[in-house]
Amino acid sequence: MATNKKKLLIVETMSPGGWALFRERSDIEAIEFPNTISAPDFNEMLRQHAPVNGVALGGTGFGANEIASSGEMMVVARIGVGYDAVDVKALSGKKIPLMTTGIANSPSVAECALFMMLWLAKRSTELDHIVKSGNWTKRLGAIPYDLLGKTALVVGFGRIGTRTVKRLVAMEMNVLVYDPFKSAAEVEAAGAEYVTDLNTALPRADFVSIHCPKSPETVNMFGTAQLQLMKPTAYLINTARGGIVDEDALHAALTSGKIAGAGIDVFAQEPPRPDHPLFKLDNVITAPHLAGVTREALDRMGLQTAKNILSALDGKPIRENVINQDVLS
Repeated sequence: MATNKKKLLIVETMSPGGWALFRERSDIEAIEFPNTISAPDFNEMLRQHAPVNGVALGGTGFGANEIASSGEMMVVARIGVGYDAVDVKALSGKKIPLMTTGIANSPSVAECALFMMLWLAKRSTELDHIVKSGNWTKRLGAIPYDLLGKTALVVGFGRIGTRTVKRLVAMEMNVLVYDPFKSAAEVEAAGAEYVTDLNTALPRADFVSIHCPKSPETVNMFGTAQLQLMKPTAYLINTARGGIVDEDALHAALTSGKIAGAGIDVFAQEPPRPDHPLFKLDNVITAPHLAGVTREALDRMGLQTAKNILSALDGKPIRENVINQDVLS
């Protein structure tokens, strides 16, 4: 008997709330796949279940091969906001919308950026070690300092950058914003100072927090020249994407005292190799690309991803969550 059900492949990290929306629909068949699936295995799975009408992706890549394997793809959704592993041009060529989760994990990333700033300013690693190693009398050699009155430069004033600025202003910091795609009025309304030149702003900052997308224009945006402009007491925070910071240049700046330290959640190669030079430095704190992955964010992202997919299948995609807007015309 013929069926009118739409078939979906959903990554195993989808939250229960998202799964519940699919199960409420009698016209949907949703099939789970592993988050660590290889490209050949994913293509084989698409072929086995073809026609597949929609996918919800974690870190799995998706492009022309996957479109061909699916047979009848109608929507590709990311459980998150990044889409580095998705070939947007290939999707647009087939009029397939690519959808992301909007602001679902933006507060979580902003909190992580603030956490890394506090961790570094408060010298948390050193103080923890002093207590646990029994060196209490040496505690005055690692005196922390306040964020109050310090200057933070936020690079990128989008969904995450705006929320980061809000939190830094609440900490009574002086906040600068560099984003050539935003207006001074928008930035100033948030209580921050709009700057038009990154290189001029860098020497003023005690903290630099990166929140811009990864693109050909932003790859290695922070290299040797930019890092040398920073204060020797300044810290660099990257919760955006690996590759925006030149890791070799960062290592050189950290080991030579050009900057004081860094907080890194993202790497050019993920996972990074175990002997990565940055891992050997005491003035670096790291995280495994989890700034936007909290319990609450996973719930929000899963629910929004399911809503995105269903909206596209119903012929009314949520416009603000479509990356390749050209497919809507």
